[in-house]
Amino acid sequence: MSGINQVGGAGVGGAGGVQGGAIGGAQVGGADSGVSFKDLLVKNLNEVNQMQEDADSKLQNFLTGKTQNMGEVISASQKASMAFSMLTQIRNKLQDAYDEVKNLRV
Repeated sequence: MSGINQVGGAGVGGAGGVQGGAIGGAQVGGADSGVSFKDLLVKNLNEVNQMQEDADSKLQNFLTGKTQNMGEVISASQKASMAFSMLTQIRNKLQDAYDEVKNLRV
């Protein structure tokens, strides 16, 4: 999750990784990146999902007594929460942009 990995130096980085994507084939950002916007979103969705699964796994290990490191559980949970929050904000901004384009008169 190169795009969603580096927010505040800890967890999720959303816009920082959106360097070059394609929307409908048109390049956005760096000309040499060659990454489509769809691929970038799918990759970030998978990474957020992986963070949430990791946090669940660490919580389960803590509750069953396999580990005693509560800080690790809290850190993983907060990282997953921040990643999901960032993804939700990106979705909201995309929806706002779509609504604005939809309402344009030609």
